[in-house]
Amino acid sequence: MPARIALLVTSPRLPAGLLAAAAWDLVRARPVFTAAESGQAGALRAAGVPVTVTGDPVHTLLSTGDSVWLAGPDGDPELAAQLRQAGARVEVVQGSWDPPGARLLDVVSVMDRLASPGGDPWKLAQTHESLARFLLEEAYEALDAIASGDRDALREELGDVLLQVVLHARLASNQPGGWSIDEVAGDLAEKMIRRNPHVFAGAPTRDIEEITQEWERIKREEKARGSALDGIVYTQPALALATKIISRARRSGAELDLPAGDGLGERLLRTAAEAQQRDEDAEGALRAAALRLADAIRAREGARKLSDTR
Repeated sequence: MPARIALLVTSPRLPAGLLAAAAWDLVRARPVFTAAESGQAGALRAAGVPVTVTGDPVHTLLSTGDSVWLAGPDGDPELAAQLRQAGARVEVVQGSWDPPGARLLDVVSVMDRLASPGGDPWKLAQTHESLARFLLEEAYEALDAIASGDRDALREELGDVLLQVVLHARLASNQPGGWSIDEVAGDLAEKMIRRNPHVFAGAPTRDIEEITQEWERIKREEKARGSALDGIVYTQPALALATKIISRARRSGAELDLPAGDGLGERLLRTAAEAQQRDEDAEGALRAAALRLADAIRAREGARKLSDTR
């Protein structure tokens, strides 16, 4: 009867020894072999499962018969092919697998290496202040990708935004009394749960407007504010800033006295107020119109150059 050999594949991003119940049954029922010492081998031994290191897996597994091989993340396809060619029955068993978001652990691990002694000197020399402009630039590049409809570019640009978040957190963890990416993620998760009781606490809701009102109510309870305008980022682009101020004032019921003058600022402010009342994005609309103008200018320039060459 041909040997039955299980190639046990486990996620390198999960703690060693964290296996599915079927995988534990398998390693306890058959001899286990590996090519080198590893955390997984150590975890199995600690649980009472003998693990043997071998430099000749094909001969060892075939001569042993029914057995388990601690495979790499790819399942060791070359070894599997050699065993099948020799007549063994080979089965790839998934002992553990990555949960959604597991690759974020890779990002954290890579950044830890880059921002630790012996890593990247440039990253080690940065501060929150020196990185501020890069965070803004990456956010705008992601915005450009959204505007262009290029989903592949958006995927890349969001990665660059994530890089900035992880780097800021890593630098903070190097400072006395600092915090880590786990605390950033933990705070965010708790905030999302707290501000979405219609999802996590079974609170009844009727529509999106009520959900938004509930979000704002919870936010006010979390942060004691003396004004409806507290917390607004005043360094954002002027049109977006005007829209945010007007939106906050209207939501809070504050009296909104728009200036009646004919100056450029007053006229732009009234335009922003009209757009906000119609639930239109004034900043996005102006950006789109400006880009259309830029395209038209380039087209005319191209036509002129083509005409000049004739």
